[in-house]
Amino acid sequence: MQRRDFFQHSAVVGSTALASGLAGCATAGGGAHASSRMPFTVPQVVLPVVGSDEVFPVRRIYCIGRNYAAHAREMGSDPTREPPFFFQKPTDAIQFVPTGTVADHPYPPLTKNYHYEAELVAVLGRGGRNIPVDKALDLVWGYTLGLDMTRRDLQRFMGDQKKPWEIGKSFDQSAPIGAVHKVAQTGHFTQGAIWLKVNGQVKQQADLKQMIWSVAEQISKLSEAFELFPGDIIYSGTPENVGPVVRGDVIEMHIDGLPNLSVRIV
Repeated sequence: MQRRDFFQHSAVVGSTALASGLAGCATAGGGAHASSRMPFTVPQVVLPVVGSDEVFPVRRIYCIGRNYAAHAREMGSDPTREPPFFFQKPTDAIQFVPTGTVADHPYPPLTKNYHYEAELVAVLGRGGRNIPVDKALDLVWGYTLGLDMTRRDLQRFMGDQKKPWEIGKSFDQSAPIGAVHKVAQTGHFTQGAIWLKVNGQVKQQADLKQMIWSVAEQISKLSEAFELFPGDIIYSGTPENVGPVVRGDVIEMHIDGLPNLSVRIV
């Protein structure tokens, strides 16, 4: 079975098994000896799957920028002329938030302007290259909801200097996320309310149908630049009115058809 079509539902390759499987592999140049071992192992990042004992292994986190017109304008961009663009977060940026809880979320260092961004998240169970739009949703295994937390002052400072703004987006626990819901049970999310509250006050409110680039279009565009694989997840963009939070604030986000996600900034 090709790697791009493989998704193992009930088992995850843990760090110990991964190390055992790779032990003895030699590089093409002969730089690794057959008896070599890794000096340490790295845990696999997984998300629980609702209604089962399965877990979803996360391979890569993609995020689309400025995917709602009003948000693009508030960030100083013209959505009528801008093609889609993407950035990534490391998998260890994930902070799993169990349903029905208010998880503590740490205020990160180096920032004085810490922002929320509420987003629908698509998780892929298949992969491929150059996926046509009309076939793209076949790759989606499930959905959840997540927060793309952002050190906005660092993002803007680096952007103003024409430097990569990874430090503003790709830091520890910058991707709070809920459990995965199988698409077979939820269907695809092409419309429906998305909102975010801070301390009970509505800050973001829109409809998923207002996305400039649909989930299918995002998958298609991503697959032109990257080969997609099972385990890839896509944060699909945030509505307008992103804004700051401080310690003690409680964020609650909602997408129709999914349980709410809540965190407390500590």
